[in-house]
Amino acid sequence: MEKFFKLKERGTTVRTELIAGLTTFLAMAYILAVNPSILSAAGMDAGSVFTATALSSAIATLVMAFVANLPFALAPGMGLNAFLAYTVCLGMGKSWQFALTAVFVEGIIFIVLTAFNVREAIVNSIPRTLKNAISVGIGIFIAFIGLQNAKIIIGDASTLVAIQDFTNWSDPNAIAATLALIGLVITGILVAYKVKGALLIGIAATTIIGIPMGVTVFSGGSFLPPSVAPTFWQFDFSGILSLDFLVVMFTFLFVDMFDTVGTLVGCATKAGMIQDDGSVPNCKEALFADAVGTTVGAILGTSTVTTFVESSAGVMEGGRSGLTALTTAVLFLAALFLSPLFLAIPSAATAPALILVGFFMMSPVKEIDFEDPTEGIPAFLTLLFMVTAYSISEGIMFGMLSFVILKIAKKDMKEVTVPTIVVAAVFLLKLLIG
Repeated sequence: MEKFFKLKERGTTVRTELIAGLTTFLAMAYILAVNPSILSAAGMDAGSVFTATALSSAIATLVMAFVANLPFALAPGMGLNAFLAYTVCLGMGKSWQFALTAVFVEGIIFIVLTAFNVREAIVNSIPRTLKNAISVGIGIFIAFIGLQNAKIIIGDASTLVAIQDFTNWSDPNAIAATLALIGLVITGILVAYKVKGALLIGIAATTIIGIPMGVTVFSGGSFLPPSVAPTFWQFDFSGILSLDFLVVMFTFLFVDMFDTVGTLVGCATKAGMIQDDGSVPNCKEALFADAVGTTVGAILGTSTVTTFVESSAGVMEGGRSGLTALTTAVLFLAALFLSPLFLAIPSAATAPALILVGFFMMSPVKEIDFEDPTEGIPAFLTLLFMVTAYSISEGIMFGMLSFVILKIAKKDMKEVTVPTIVVAAVFLLKLLIG
C-alpha cells in the first residue's frame, strides 16, 4: 500500500487513510437512501436504483483510487437526479428510459473529452484566486446542505429559508434538528481537542443518541442486495436526434462537468494538493473516473455520477491518497449487504460533520486578494452564487465571467489565457440561451 499509494510522500498513513475513507462514506451514505427515493418518482424501481447507486459509486471510486490515486469519492449527484426525475420525466413527460439514454450518451462524450484533455484544460484554465474561492464556496455550500439535511434550516414562503422552530417538539423535524445541534456540539468539542477521527466519532455518537430520540430508526429488511434487472440497460434511442434529447443531454453534460471541476479544485486546494502551476495532480485520471462512473451508472440504472463535495469530509480527516477512495469504494460494496444498517444513519447525524467541513474549508479565503477588485469581486461572486443558486457550476460561471470582464477592462491580461476566455465564452452562451 505504501508503494502503490505513495503514503509517505503524501504525508499520510494507512490508519489515517482508512478513517478518512470511512468518514467520507458516512458523510455521503445518505445518497443510498435519497437517490432511490428521488428516481422512484420517475417510475424507476427503488430497489434496483439502490443497487445501481451502490455499484456505480463503488466502480467510479475504485477508478479514482487506482487510476488517479486521489482521496475523492463519487456517487450519483444530487440535483442531477432531481433534474432527471422532476424536470425530464415529470415536467417534460419523458420516460426514465429516455433520460437514462441521455445520461449514457453524456458519459460517452465525457470519456472522449477526457481522452483528448479538453476537461483537464478547463480545470487548468481556472485562475488561482477562483480556485481558492471555489474551495471556500464549496465549504459554505456543503455546510448549507448539512443545515438543510438536518432540518435546522427549512423552506419559508416569504424569505425562502428560515430557522427551525425548536420549541415544537411535536414536529419530528424539530427533534431531528435538535439532535443535529447536539451532534454539532459534540463534534465541535472533539475537533477543538484535536481528537483524531473527530468527524467519524461525532457521526457515530449522534446516531446512537438519536435512538432514544426516535430519529435513528432501524427498519430491518433483507440483507441481500435488490436485483438491478428492472433498470439494467433500459435505454430508448428512438428520440436521440430530437431537440428535447439534445437539451436534456447537454444540461446533464454542462452541470456535471463544472460540478466535478469545482469539487476537484476545491477539495484539492484544501488538501494542499494544487501544484505550483495551479493544476490538480492526476486531473485527467480523476475526470476519467466520473466519466466511467456516469456511463456505468446509466447502464445499471441511475443518474449522472459525479465527484462528491462530501469527499472534503475525508480530506479534513487527513485523506491524501487513493487509499481513502478505495476504503470508501469497499464500503459502498459492503452497503449492498448491510443496507438496513447504513440506511439507519439519519441525516441529523451526518449534518454536524458537513457543517464543520464548511468551517475547515474556509482557510483559503485568506489567500484571496480582496484589496484588488479584479481578484476580490470574482471570488465574492463565486461564493455568493454557489450558495444562493444552490449550484457549484453557477458559482464558477459568475466567477469566471466577472474575472475575465474585469481583467480585460483593467487591461490586466496576465491570467487571462486563451482557455480561460474560451470557458468564459461558453458560460456567457449558457447564460444567454439557457
